[in-house]
Amino acid sequence: MKSDSHHIPQGRGWILAALMFTIMLAAMDTTIVSTAIPHIVGDLGGFSLFSWVYSIYLLAQTVTIPLYGKWADLYGRKPILIIGMIIFLGGSAASAASWNMPSLIFFRGMQGLGAGSILATVNTLAGDLYSIRERAKIQGWLSSVWGIAAIMGPSLGGALAEYASWRWIFLINLPIGLIAILLIGLFLKEHVVKQPHHIDYPGAVMMLIAGVCLIFTLMQLGDRWSVFSLYGAGMIILSVVLIILTIRVERRSPEPIMPHWIWKNRILVGSNLAMVCMGAIMLGPNMYLPVFSQSVFGLGAIAAGFVLASMSIGWPVASSLSGRLYLQIGFRNTALIGTILIIIAAIAFVFLPFQTSIWLLVADQILLGAGFGLLSTPTLVGVQSIVSWKQRGLVTGGNMFSRYLGQSIGAAVLGGVFNMAMSKQLASAPASLTHQLPQAVNQVIDVLQSGVALKQAEDYLQYAFYISTRQVYKAMALTGVIACLFLMRLPRRFPVLSEKSDTAI
Repeated sequence: MKSDSHHIPQGRGWILAALMFTIMLAAMDTTIVSTAIPHIVGDLGGFSLFSWVYSIYLLAQTVTIPLYGKWADLYGRKPILIIGMIIFLGGSAASAASWNMPSLIFFRGMQGLGAGSILATVNTLAGDLYSIRERAKIQGWLSSVWGIAAIMGPSLGGALAEYASWRWIFLINLPIGLIAILLIGLFLKEHVVKQPHHIDYPGAVMMLIAGVCLIFTLMQLGDRWSVFSLYGAGMIILSVVLIILTIRVERRSPEPIMPHWIWKNRILVGSNLAMVCMGAIMLGPNMYLPVFSQSVFGLGAIAAGFVLASMSIGWPVASSLSGRLYLQIGFRNTALIGTILIIIAAIAFVFLPFQTSIWLLVADQILLGAGFGLLSTPTLVGVQSIVSWKQRGLVTGGNMFSRYLGQSIGAAVLGGVFNMAMSKQLASAPASLTHQLPQAVNQVIDVLQSGVALKQAEDYLQYAFYISTRQVYKAMALTGVIACLFLMRLPRRFPVLSEKSDTAI
């Protein structure tokens, strides 16, 4: 352990349990709300605003990750994580007490502010507590939590809303969070040498403003605005201007939130760009596979959710096994193998025949998850291993921020690919079906799931959805190739600072 940080190893098991509880909070709150929508809207009204219940949470979470990562390096992981969890639990309790949709949106934003701390510090603590040889297994455990949340979240949310009250989907966080805080308080012993720091308030404010503008723009581009519309183009220009101003403010700061050396280190830059690509790829299945399973295969909502969740089988297994690989062939080559698996899985989907076996679809998802596990874990452990304790929170926060930024980009880009493909299919429909088909892309799912379309029109729409989803997977494969190019620019071996026994991995 570093001279500026000390942990008692005897409590690592309890601390890991606390970290898993903590990650469960952040992971569940992205999925548990989905099945409670009818009950929440029925009670609070404001259906037109409901998308912001998701968006504000993701927005607040994403833009604060780098700030929490920096603060964890300055003041220690323990206080930053506990403060973030208190904010999250406060937001949870307030969300349960919401009296209308705007109040729920505001309190969900508060939850997101706390979730940013969780995502920035949990993986940093895993890097502090465990050696390079152990971290892959630990990342497998942490990754498995996301898989459990993907399966349990919608089912638990629906059950609580149906048999108790939708408010319990937020109240359930309180006992779990309090147990995690208690375990961290009791077992995490952290000594941070106190030093005078210059708090870069202007940089933090500018980074928040620029981040909010950028992520908000990407969210809207994937949903409401076209890139070439007045709003879309204007917000893109404003985001670029704010990013340039933020960089200028940061350059003048004696202790910037994002130091200059981050942009000059090719391992950090290449790894983070690969994470942006991975985040973008992840949004393809998340956005379209459940609807694809329901519209093309006729599965129910729960079965479709399990098809998507099958990705969570391959991910933690591959993540756990990646340690053996990166100790033998290095971080870069292990990440490249993962990216190649992602490309193969995306291309395999493109070649799946129309209305193929559902088990082939599940197998493809498991392969895709394995690729994510072999890409995400070596890049995270790799960047953590080339820096000291004082910089680990910053580079971990940068890694996590890159992934969530990629998800925002993926929502915009892959959404555009699907909409263009579906519009083309609707425009090229046989003349005999034109009057039976929806005129707009956003009406296709409603028509398919309502069962009101005639058999011939329904068959055409199912095939059109199949063709359009294939285009999304082609874009995912191309994004995987771009990720490979970023990874190829990394050195074959990373210069490891974390352990004296390893000089390069």
